[in-house]
Amino acid sequence: MNRNLFHQEQYTQKNVLPKDGSVELIQNVLSLEQESRFFHSLFSQIHWQSDEIQLFGKKIITKRKVAWYGDEAYSYTYSHSTKVALAWSSSLKELKLLVEDISKESFNSCLLNLYHSGQEGMSWHADNEKELQKHGAIASLSLGAERKFSFKHKTTGEKVNLNLAGGSLLIMRGNTQDHWLHQLPKSKKVTSPRINLTFRTIENHSWQ
Repeated sequence: MNRNLFHQEQYTQKNVLPKDGSVELIQNVLSLEQESRFFHSLFSQIHWQSDEIQLFGKKIITKRKVAWYGDEAYSYTYSHSTKVALAWSSSLKELKLLVEDISKESFNSCLLNLYHSGQEGMSWHADNEKELQKHGAIASLSLGAERKFSFKHKTTGEKVNLNLAGGSLLIMRGNTQDHWLHQLPKSKKVTSPRINLTFRTIENHSWQ
């Protein structure tokens, strides 16, 4: 498949949710060469660490690796774990500008996830931590392995399943986090790694 650099007029940004939110999935925002270059750059240069979360009162250290970057040394707490943002790398700055141009949004931080294979995933959750801008957009850029990604309505249980290929961009806007949970389910079929960059806006500024 031939991929070109993103040109907004080539794509129709359609809402994939049936109600109560706005989610757009845009394919091929990077060429194959660009995706490979960014993947290997981030894989080797990002300060990856295992995530430490509290689940049912127990501390769990995940196989999935994470990293937190931003304009300032913002602190960000989720699952009873607090992280302090590192300064942008050159690759992250480049991707941030691309994502902002496509989404027509601005972001001041990015949470990165490294999934080594389909044996690693993320359970149902909403990105609604107190530090995040209320109803602010979250743009999720995928590099590497294609993975299934699911939404579930908090009230009705209705589900929407998507496939996130490398080079795709998922944009969640408005009140999506109020009404929908999302997850990255595990899959034994996926044996290669995936890097996910979720660009966000910290509003309740706190830094160290």
